[in-house]
Amino acid sequence: MAATGVKAAACTLLLLSAGCGAVSEEKADTPSGYPVPRWVSVRGAPASMRTGPGLDYPILWQFERSGAPLQVVTETEEWRKVCGPDGSMAWIHRSLTTGRRRVIALEATAVLARAEAGSGVRARLTQGAMVSLEACENGWCELRSGDIRGWAPEAALFGTAAQPLCDPRQPATRGGLALDAAG
Repeated sequence: MAATGVKAAACTLLLLSAGCGAVSEEKADTPSGYPVPRWVSVRGAPASMRTGPGLDYPILWQFERSGAPLQVVTETEEWRKVCGPDGSMAWIHRSLTTGRRRVIALEATAVLARAEAGSGVRARLTQGAMVSLEACENGWCELRSGDIRGWAPEAALFGTAAQPLCDPRQPATRGGLALDAAG
């Protein structure tokens, strides 16, 4: 019995000091436990975008290319209401999204060696190009595409905003989504 008490005390001490499997961040009060708004990407294609949270709702359009960033503005246990690059909203099943962060270039822009204007150019993004997002700080975002890493102005990218881009109370809408979807 004493050994069990020692083990429990040791695990409690580990929980307090090293984590022992505990999560260091507070869980959000959402069905997924993640904060809203947040960014996700389309996991696979085609990905059906619906008027409501269920398979019985009509499909508004389908993403024909995976990787597109979407902002989750509200959610149910299985469905995410998302805002797309053109401000349109629709529902997507959670299994069709991933937490992998991606961005879309809103305009042609240079990817620089450092997060400062005038830094050496590592690559150029064309409008509509999708690349992986590493982090953003002070108006600059670190991007990655294959072996190329560099920085671009946050204002030139879709997929970084901290505030909600769409009003979750509004109905799902069919937008142009010329960047990544076919309707």
